[in-house]
Amino acid sequence: MSSVTKRISEIKQPRGGYIKPSQFSVHKMDDECILNESENVHASIIGMTVDYLTRYAMGAELLDAFKISCMGAKVAEEMFQQKNAMKTASKLLSGIKRIDEKAVINACKLVTYDVWFRNPMGAIMAKGADETNPDNATVQNIKILVQRSLKFWEDYGPIVKDGFTFEPNGYTEIVSVC
Repeated sequence: MSSVTKRISEIKQPRGGYIKPSQFSVHKMDDECILNESENVHASIIGMTVDYLTRYAMGAELLDAFKISCMGAKVAEEMFQQKNAMKTASKLLSGIKRIDEKAVINACKLVTYDVWFRNPMGAIMAKGADETNPDNATVQNIKILVQRSLKFWEDYGPIVKDGFTFEPNGYTEIVSVC
């Protein structure tokens, strides 16, 4: 019984991999923006922030884009006595209107609640919203990455389906969860 990620880590690829890199072609997308080399927020927070802000910028409802974060805040408050988690999450969510500095900071803080949904026992040791304060370099990198993501989907989209699972019959005895 394992997840897709766990299962793939248990499999040894054949020499040279499953797909040869030479079978791919390179399409360089140059926006002439250079990312700052240092960031003061964990890469997982940056990744989720870019993902959710991109979804929002592409037209997803704000609550849908940050669904896992909101569910995590609920778990934190109801199951782990993290007082005011839902109130804090709601306040952070209301500060996301466009992809500007305030929205990026709020989004970084808001996605810290994801871990309460995904891995509640690990969340106890994770930095929370109040400890997550992205500096200007981090904020600028996130804004650039969101713009790059939007450009990618503009050129290679559209997204035809997201948020899907393989239920009810898509899992096996080996891979039992997403």
